Amino acid sequence: AVLLTPRRWLNLQEYQSKKIMADHGVAVQRFFVADSANDALEAAQRLKAKEIVLKAQILAGGRGKGIFNSGLKGGVHLTKDPKTVEQLAKQMIGYNLSTKQTPKDGVTVKKVMVAEALDISRETYFAILMDRACNGPVMVGSPQGGVDIEEVAVTSPELIFKEEIDIFEGIKDHQALQMAENLGFQGPLQQQAADQIKKLYNLFLEIDATQVEVNPFGETPEGQVVCFDAKINFDDNAEFRQKEIFAMDDKSENEPIENEAAKYDLKYIGLDGNIACFVNGAGLAMATCDIISLNGGKPANFLDLGGGVKEAQVYQAFKLLTADPKVEAILVNIFGGIVNCAIIANGITKACQELELKVPLVVRLEG
Repeated sequence: AVLLTPRRWLNLQEYQSKKIMADHGVAVQRFFVADSANDALEAAQRLKAKEIVLKAQILAGGRGKGIFNSGLKGGVHLTKDPKTVEQLAKQMIGYNLSTKQTPKDGVTVKKVMVAEALDISRETYFAILMDRACNGPVMVGSPQGGVDIEEVAVTSPELIFKEEIDIFEGIKDHQALQMAENLGFQGPLQQQAADQIKKLYNLFLEIDATQVEVNPFGETPEGQVVCFDAKINFDDNAEFRQKEIFAMDDKSENEPIENEAAKYDLKYIGLDGNIACFVNGAGLAMATCDIISLNGGKPANFLDLGGGVKEAQVYQAFKLLTADPKVEAILVNIFGGIVNCAIIANGITKACQELELKVPLVVRLEG
């Protein structure tokens, strides 16, 4: 038997998601990616657009209201002058951008996206997602786009339209047209929107997505239907057949210890406490962190071994935990339902002998 340990939280930059969409025939803004101010200038000149939007590429949200440590305010800028793109890029690339979703010191911007700025005459919302309730994909749409869809669902539920798709038969022409009509597209735009909806569904299937959310799915004054912004979630269990996409996984913004843990199929998230947690199963790991907090302590990390763990992984986990200078004690909490406790015990024994453990160790193995 082959044991596959799923890797979680595939992160793609905006330009990577847009490229995947463009490769599948989905209408997106024309864009280039640059990693220097000179490249950004050349990209702006090549676009030959009336207006250009320059976007810093980091994984965190809230870029528009972020601040660079170069003094520049905002990670998203509009301009009609390619030379301004060069000046702005000089203040973006190589500098840290801080937003509400980044660490305190921000994240270093290594690339910028130089795109054609398009006017939006109307914004709608469209998504395709896997829904357990109907055992397959569902289209969700609303003529109210560019806003928080959860808010629309609460205040105007009649403006949320859902359509189940038979996973075996695929999306039907009449379903795509009906959704386009529900979204408020009229005349020739209705067929154009339906075509885009079908292409988005094909994309959804081909890349093993669990969700493709386009907000806004809009129209321009010139009569184009465009996917202006999209969020794509992937099925981690499909990594074996989506190697090109998973190879794009941007880990540069992770903590180095998180990347080191991933090498050994360990899921690690650093926290600011002093009690290291060594647990199997994400649910038990979160419960363990909660128990520590409820009893007046502070967890130093979230470390999930998962199932099918080997002694070598246990050893590497201890290496990671003991390398953290904040750690003053280690709590091991293992449920034997998904792993053999003897493997854990042997790994712990080896780690204690070879790493000369200096902090107190509390072990709970059960099952």
